[in-house]
Amino acid sequence: MDTCEDILSVLDRCCDGFTFPMLDNGYIYPAATRLSLYRSNIDWAIVIEVFGFSPRVGLPDNTVYTFGSRLHNRDTPEQYVTREAYDNYLRNNPNNESRSIFPIDEGPWQDPDNSEVLADNVTEVSLRGRLVPLPSRDEYLRHGINLGAPKVIHVFETCRFLAAEHRIAVLATELERRVSVPPELNEILTLDEWAHPDIVDDSNRPSSSETFQQLASVLVTGDISAYKPTLAANTHWSNWPDGGTL
Repeated sequence: MDTCEDILSVLDRCCDGFTFPMLDNGYIYPAATRLSLYRSNIDWAIVIEVFGFSPRVGLPDNTVYTFGSRLHNRDTPEQYVTREAYDNYLRNNPNNESRSIFPIDEGPWQDPDNSEVLADNVTEVSLRGRLVPLPSRDEYLRHGINLGAPKVIHVFETCRFLAAEHRIAVLATELERRVSVPPELNEILTLDEWAHPDIVDDSNRPSSSETFQQLASVLVTGDISAYKPTLAANTHWSNWPDGGTL
């Protein structure tokens, strides 16, 4: 098993390589997050999910970030144009992987001329194959969602409503969460909220975060009582107003 310092070093390197979740990423409107820890006697993994909407992607997605001593189900050489490109992928991402899940199905619910807003008179979306009714404008306020435009509803606003009403469905299934985790590792801790470092500031790295220092100790020892946060959780989307604003 790696030491706490080894684990935090992996997370810092990923942070410096822009593969560690930044919750105020200017290109993604965050809506829901979750963190899971896995370990065996010799290996460890951290999975962080970020569900939200990126206009560049076009459809709401949940990005599953996996960090670990050893990874499962990696890309294959056939997925790359050259062997050199594949080797660069492995060399640049030795301890991290990311996969995207699309829990909201494509359909006519997005405006055909502007995929960032809902279509006129849309009343439902297909969430993992099940039709879910959409709320009236007034219902968004029940979850602290202040609609930003008087005549349209933005997709990211709907994502935040769905995350509040159908959290399990917008986040990953167990198999989806474990996509890059070696199957012999056991899940030992899951967090729906935590104090996440604001890594846009270079002085804030996972290694200086109370949260990830304690989680590293949990992974090394297997003792979940090592996680005893003193800082308030900040992973709710309302704490990251710059997310998606670029």
